[in-house]
Formats: sequence, structure tokens, C-alpha cells
Amino acid sequence: MNVFAPALLIATLSALNGCTAMPSSKDPDAVLTAPQTQYDARIIQPENNTVLTPEQLAQKLIDTDVVIVGEYHGHHGSHLLQSRLQTTLFQQRPEQILSMEQFNLDRQDQLNRYLEGETGETEMIEDADAWDNYRASYRPLVEFARRHNLPVIAANAPADVVRCVGRKGPEYLERVSDSLKQKLPSAPFMDTPAYREKFMAAIGASHQADDTMSERMENTYKAQLLRDNTMAARILQARAEHPGHQVLHLTGTFHSEDGLGTVALLKQRAPELSVAVISPVFWPSDINQPPLDSNRPKGDFVYFIQPLPEEFRDAEREREAMRARFSRSTDRTCD
Repeated sequence: MNVFAPALLIATLSALNGCTAMPSSKDPDAVLTAPQTQYDARIIQPENNTVLTPEQLAQKLIDTDVVIVGEYHGHHGSHLLQSRLQTTLFQQRPEQILSMEQFNLDRQDQLNRYLEGETGETEMIEDADAWDNYRASYRPLVEFARRHNLPVIAANAPADVVRCVGRKGPEYLERVSDSLKQKLPSAPFMDTPAYREKFMAAIGASHQADDTMSERMENTYKAQLLRDNTMAARILQARAEHPGHQVLHLTGTFHSEDGLGTVALLKQRAPELSVAVISPVFWPSDINQPPLDSNRPKGDFVYFIQPLPEEFRDAEREREAMRARFSRSTDRTCD
């Protein structure tokens, strides 16, 4: 599971009970209250401060070609909103495609076998290498698509290829099989300057880093670009195979917020497409007003959710966990 900018995910879980008055599309005196549980999401259109229900948001998106919902992986508020939006979008436009960062393109066949009833869920989870939180977070979305015979796109780049590009550099792609190479996007490392700056800031890269570290950071960034370019290309491939369908794409918010990452690359590859970005924002418990002004650029729409609980309070345990994760990654070779 790829979770970037971990600092964004470390916040205190506590009761949120502030509120502020903001106009609603139906009631100009509506009050925007802070999320009360981890399942709550409060949607706003930043350009006019309009408060929206998922149904009202879907109405605004009816003619949009690609709807991208950013998430904090594992946050129930994100996943519940995605599910509600999937349903409301389908009700007004049944020609729908579900595109998911959470499955890799080299596992599309295994995912399809499940959608077609040839395997059971546990078999699919194992064969398609589903994320550990599949049942808790993504099962409702896949099951909705399965019941309505909607395409589900495994949109991400193969995990092993991404890992080895990050370790060996972009030249690693010359070593993958021809059949896999054909599935990867042309110009797999297409870039946008603003995204590079954001990425390097997120991982704490320094301009004064030594050459070895600079090369490592550059390869890590190339691996990130491979993910984003692959997701953009997979969305376009799905649109080509299913003309007129609306794509609902689920991804970690780093890949989409501020119109960067997958979004910017999608627009470069197909500027004629209409794309809407819906980004999550944490509403901390110690402020009464929603933190909108500093987060307006994050999406065409933003949704406020409670912060996630802190993963660690013991610094040594956190370091041990990070070492264990790194060790698992380096145990695998890049032949």
C-alpha cells in the first residue's frame, strides 16, 4: 500500500464539535458542522463556499468525464464518501467505470475472473494481491460494480516494477518482459515541475544532499511518476474501450490533489477530457472554522474529515516499524 506524506496522516483523534455558517446550494443559512465521527465527510465547493450533499455533488458531476476522489488510505470517511458517490453517480449515469489505484494492472485478469464469477473473494484477494484493508475499505465499491456488471480497472503500475525502478532507476524498464512493457504507458516518466517540488518537499529531500542520496531520491521520484503515468494511461484506455462511460477513479490524495500527479498527466495526455478532483482535508479538533482557505487549491471540491489517530507515540517503536517495512522491501531482488 502506498501512503505518501505520512506527516499528513499523523493527527490526534478527538471529538470535533466546532461549526461555522456557510451557504448551501439549497439553504443559504445552512451551518457547516465539523465531522462528528470517522465516517463523516463534509463536502464544499471551494470556488463559492457551497456546502453539498453527495447527491448534490453528483448532480454537479453528471457531465464530467473523469471523477477522481482522493483518499487517505484506510480512512472510513473517505471510503464511505466514495461508495455513496459511486451510487449517486450511477443513478444518474449508469455508464460507469470504476478505476482503482488499489489494484495493479498485471492483476487485471485475476480481478476480472472474480467479477465474472469464476473465483471467490478470498481467491481474488490472494490472486489479485488486494490491499490488506480490501474488505474494510474497498469491498462495497467492487461489489457494487460487480452487481451492476461495471468494468473495474486495475490502474496502478505493477508493485515489483515500481519498487525496482525506485531502487535501480528508470533503466530497469528495459529488463521487464515485452508483454508487460506493452501494458505500461508510453512516456512512463512524463513529468510536471510543480509535482516534483511537492514530492521532494514531502519526502524531505534537500538540495544539499550528496550524490548518492540525490540519485536515490531521483529514482524514487521516477517510481512515483511511473505510478501516476500508468494510472492516467489506464483511465484513457478504459475510456477508449468503453466510449461515453464516466470514470470514477480512486487514489491516494497525493496522486491527485492540487491538480497534480495523475490529474496533471491525464490532462497532458488528453486535454479534451473534463476532469474533476475531490480531495480530503482534515478538520482538526482544536479549530472551530473549517480549514478551507489554505486548502482551496487542493480540488474542485474538498471534503472535511476527522484526522486519523496517531500511529505511534513511542519514537523508538516507530523507528522499529519503519526499519521492518524497509527490510521487507529490500529482501526482494530486482533481477
